[in-house]
Amino acid sequence: MDHDEDDEQLSLLPEPRRRARAASPKPSAPVADVDPIASVWVDTGLAHLDRAFDYSVPVDLHDKVVPGCRVRVRFAGKLTDGFVISRSAASDHDGRISPLAKVVSSESVLAPEVMKLAQAVAQRYAGTVGDVLRLAIPPRHATTERKPSASATVLPSPSAESWVAYGGEFLAALASGESPRVAWSALPEPDPARAVAHAALAAAHSGRGTIVCVPDIRDVRRWTDVFTEVIGAGGFVVLTGAQDAAERYCAFLAVSRGSARIVLGTRAAAFAPMRDLGLLVLWDDGDDLYADPRAPYPHTREVMLLRAEQQGSALLLASYARTAEVQSLVETGWCTDLVPGLEDRRAVWPRVDVVDGTDTGGVPVRLPRQVFARIRESMGPVLVQVPRRGYRTSLACQRCRTSARCAECEGPMVQLAAGAAPVCRWCGVVTDPWSCRECQGTALRAPIVGQLRTADEMARAFPEHTVITSGGDNVLDVAPGGRVIVLATPGAEPVTPSGYSVVVLLDTWLMLGRDDVRVVEEAHRRWFNALALGAPGSHGVVVGESALLQALVRTDPVGFAQRELADRAETRMPPVSRLASLEGDPDDLDALAQNEWTPHTDVLGPVEIRTRTGVTSRLVLRAPRREGAQLATLLAQVARERTANKEASVRIQIDPLTF
Repeated sequence: MDHDEDDEQLSLLPEPRRRARAASPKPSAPVADVDPIASVWVDTGLAHLDRAFDYSVPVDLHDKVVPGCRVRVRFAGKLTDGFVISRSAASDHDGRISPLAKVVSSESVLAPEVMKLAQAVAQRYAGTVGDVLRLAIPPRHATTERKPSASATVLPSPSAESWVAYGGEFLAALASGESPRVAWSALPEPDPARAVAHAALAAAHSGRGTIVCVPDIRDVRRWTDVFTEVIGAGGFVVLTGAQDAAERYCAFLAVSRGSARIVLGTRAAAFAPMRDLGLLVLWDDGDDLYADPRAPYPHTREVMLLRAEQQGSALLLASYARTAEVQSLVETGWCTDLVPGLEDRRAVWPRVDVVDGTDTGGVPVRLPRQVFARIRESMGPVLVQVPRRGYRTSLACQRCRTSARCAECEGPMVQLAAGAAPVCRWCGVVTDPWSCRECQGTALRAPIVGQLRTADEMARAFPEHTVITSGGDNVLDVAPGGRVIVLATPGAEPVTPSGYSVVVLLDTWLMLGRDDVRVVEEAHRRWFNALALGAPGSHGVVVGESALLQALVRTDPVGFAQRELADRAETRMPPVSRLASLEGDPDDLDALAQNEWTPHTDVLGPVEIRTRTGVTSRLVLRAPRREGAQLATLLAQVARERTANKEASVRIQIDPLTF
């Protein structure tokens, strides 16, 4: 470590220890003759010390210290973990340099490409490289590390059959070593997972690797089955954050050592140390599971965009729906559009009818007669999407319509099962018997019901069908065929072997009722994903306002994304602008609100907000996209100054999904 940095570390120690270390320096150990200086990224946890430090390499550690390996160094009087970035013949700084304390492992786990990506992600999100590296590199598992990775297997040749509806140019470009960037509006048939598997094979046969990210473990399981069928069990590895330590580290090492050329996983796979990366695939980028809940809160889509730019790899942004962010990339020319023709879309998507939720005489009903008619005439499985899980998720007085509230905490009352007493959703207090505080009525009605109550209604209305539910703690991966009605909450819809003959979307007004800038986009994503489970030639019935649901009728996710992006431009919301959300002490945010930010930054707030841990304050900064990098740099400087001055931290999120 150089002299100035040593003084900085000493300043972090208590005064007596600082005097003792300054007065009695330890004698220097013999250092290596070749490249005796190691540049180490130390996991300090402090923003103002988020950089590399120089350490000398003792002669007895010379053969063990390789770029990318894990080491331990003495930092501010404590042994601290770090990664060796490089070795060199001399340091740029004068003064005494501390020696490396220990080599944890000579396994090179931090590839130069991943380090460069971590720095770009930290800069994009005003975070620290140390935080990004914790997301990118799994904890060491010594037993697994000592085992050799399996040898690479011979991969089959790709087939163009799954890409016929899209022209086949993308697959041909991959096979020839090109790196196209494509926004793909996928059809339900042929299976997009199968098409992606063949794209990965095309990249592999051009000598390059592939990383495929899907939203959650259910998707990983389904895509694993398809990849196993197309590629073979030994032709790819699965890498997710949900794996146990040994399994995840084994998959990570297989990629790092070059024995795995295709990776399938969740957001944890986006940083996989793939050699000769040729293709990045992100499926359903609108899923909020791609937004990492840990600092610096990166979104997998942005990580992949940065990586594709840095490494010159192909990128496939694929989904049934389309986000405004992906549409923005198309309209700016960063990537090209891959959209099937209208006839191809109509051939495989369900034929959708929109009903307004009224029956004969204009009386509002929850299950219009068109829904009953479609289900009764169906001989195959039926999917019914219900926005809320549970039984009766909202209760009100039958007589005066006053909302039922808890006498203890004023929380909303719900009914968890048929015949169950009302219970508070917030504090869990059971009220039995219940009476209305306004009119003393004792009968309850349910303005909003969940999939369990809907299942009871369906079972009575369709006794010839078997009714099953999926949602909450009971999420099904696969539903049986035959005359089955599946009641599922959004995102919990199981697949069925031959596809659903009818797909019903109930209570669409509930999906649009949240106070969120992305609510319309998210609702359409959920609806398109549900309709995609229908068999070719199936029917869809959507209960809601026709004017808001025309994208489903026309099977036109791209047209919807164009309108959504135009709306975002009018309101200056992402992706047109860059937003930063700051949360912390009200006095701190009041001071930050007075800072000089970028020339065109709007300062919104601060305002008081309530969180699970109490009351805090939030400040929102909005800047044009061209000033986004500058805003992130200024925010990172704020974080560094606050840790250097030992001030309370401020939580910084760039482009949060909700705010």
